[in-house]
Amino acid sequence: MKRFGINKPTATLLSLLTLGFFTLLGGCSQNQPPTATVESESQNTETVSNQESATLKNLQAAYNGESNAHARYLAFSKKAEEEGYLQVATLFQAAADAEAIHAANHAAIIRKMGAKPEATIATPEVKSTLENLEEGISGESYERDTMYPEFIEQARKDGNQDAVVTFTYAVEAETEHAKYYAQAKDNLDDWRENTMTFYVCPECGYTTNDPNLAVCPECGTANNLFLSVS
Repeated sequence: MKRFGINKPTATLLSLLTLGFFTLLGGCSQNQPPTATVESESQNTETVSNQESATLKNLQAAYNGESNAHARYLAFSKKAEEEGYLQVATLFQAAADAEAIHAANHAAIIRKMGAKPEATIATPEVKSTLENLEEGISGESYERDTMYPEFIEQARKDGNQDAVVTFTYAVEAETEHAKYYAQAKDNLDDWRENTMTFYVCPECGYTTNDPNLAVCPECGTANNLFLSVS
C-alpha cells in the first residue's frame, strides 16, 4: 500500500493541513477545470528538472483543483442543510473531506519533488442544491474521464510512480462522488432525511456508504480507520 505520511487524519486536521497552503481571494469567481500539461515523446526523452516537469505542473493543477473542490463542497453542504436536504448536506461534507485528503496527498508529492504546493481559492458560487449537484456531477465526471487519466498518462511518461498513485486514488474517489451525486439529483426528495452515513478512507479519499467493507478497495486501509460522516 502506497502511503504519503497522512495516516489516521481527522477531517479537521486535513482541512487545516490543506488550508495552510491556500491563497484566499475575495469576490465570486467561477472555477475553470484544470487541464493536463502533456509533453511529446521527444520532449520526454530530454532531461528536465523536477521543478520544470509536466507532472509537477499537473500536480499543482490537481492540488489547486482539489483545494477549490474542498471549499466548494463545504459551501454546497451548508446550502443543502439550509434547504432541508440533510442527506445531501452529509454527502457534500463527505466529499469535501475526501477532496482535502486528495489535496494533502498531492501536496506531499509536490513537496517531495522540492516544490511548494500552491492554490488560489475562489469564493464558491452557490446556487440551489439541485444545481449544485449538477455542478458536482459535471466536475467529478471531468476529473474522472479527462483530467486525471491525462495526468496519469503523463506521470507514467515521466516515470513518477508517486504521482501515478495519488492521481489514481483521486480518480477512483471522484467516480464514487459522481455516482452519489447522480443518485441524489434523481431522488432529491428522498435525500431530505439524514439516514445514511458515509465513510471516507483517510489514506486515499475513497468514499462509500457501505459499512461492511473490511478494507478500502483502493488502498487496503482498514475500515476502522475510516472517517465517519453522518
